[in-house]
Amino acid sequence: MPIVTLRELLDHAAEHNYAIPAFNVNNMEQIQAIVSAADAVNAPVILQASRGARSYAGDTILNALIRAVSETYPKVPICMHQDHGNSVATCISAIRHGFSSVMMDGTLQEDGKTLGDYKYNVAVTRETVRIAHMVGASVEGEIGHLGSLETGQGEAEDGHGFQGTLTREDLLTKPEEAASFVNDTGVDALAIAIGTSHGAYKFSRKPDGETLAVAQLEKIRARLPDTHFVLHGASSVPEYLQEIVTANGGELRPAFGVPVEEIEACIRLGVRKVNIDTDLRLAMTGAIRQVFTQTPEEFDPRKYLGAARNAMSTLCRERFERFGAAGKAGSIACLPMEEMALRYTA
Repeated sequence: MPIVTLRELLDHAAEHNYAIPAFNVNNMEQIQAIVSAADAVNAPVILQASRGARSYAGDTILNALIRAVSETYPKVPICMHQDHGNSVATCISAIRHGFSSVMMDGTLQEDGKTLGDYKYNVAVTRETVRIAHMVGASVEGEIGHLGSLETGQGEAEDGHGFQGTLTREDLLTKPEEAASFVNDTGVDALAIAIGTSHGAYKFSRKPDGETLAVAQLEKIRARLPDTHFVLHGASSVPEYLQEIVTANGGELRPAFGVPVEEIEACIRLGVRKVNIDTDLRLAMTGAIRQVFTQTPEEFDPRKYLGAARNAMSTLCRERFERFGAAGKAGSIACLPMEEMALRYTA
């Protein structure tokens, strides 16, 4: 099956009222785990790579791995997505290396640290949309800043993000600004800020209305009922994964992620793409530590990386099922990018 665009997957998700998990990937085992899980439950999937992942693995290798796994599991619709592009050039580079979708994060300037204003965000995102749509690729944009509503602090992950104090108003996507942004840029999907953040340490307690503003999403959707929303920083940071890591020599502070039931509430309000990274890291790390603890003589990478792959695959299957994506792969048309380009330019 050809690599498909984000727009095609999210249109289908909206029509059938479900969401697709977008898993960050860096290596072969992660890619295999995710797509084998998708195949097992007949789900579409979004594989996304940050600039850090592209630097770590290399664009050519990532492209080859993802296209190879798409041939191994031909029934799984796969979107290859650039996560948090910092410039138009970065997004163009991703498309040239086989990505079918890109995120242009104009909430920050090109250095990935300095805040970008609305005018800047619109300019770089609109230009990315113009170029990407010419070749059939999709574009995700963002309004608002990820960070903690408890502390007022922005956050950085993988070298990207504002570090400093922000007002609650800055940390929440404004409905009227979101509506203007979608109109001004033509993005295919919109990442919103409602109190989620990257990494394991999102909340100091189980999130509630003060720390996770689901009500803000309701207001945004009222202004943009037909827009596909994206939830960044949406790992659930399961307690059982934390316990496996710490029971086998790891040192983690108690952490609270976004409960799956809260994500399900967001899906009912139009979230169609849910970004997950930390959960895979925890599953992988816990499985590897467990092998080393239980069999300290082991040094065959296939043993501990195989265990890690199995742990990640189990987690992925759970997310496909809870988000409603299981069983949906077979009814997606899966148009090639050339055909999507004709649709964009029609």
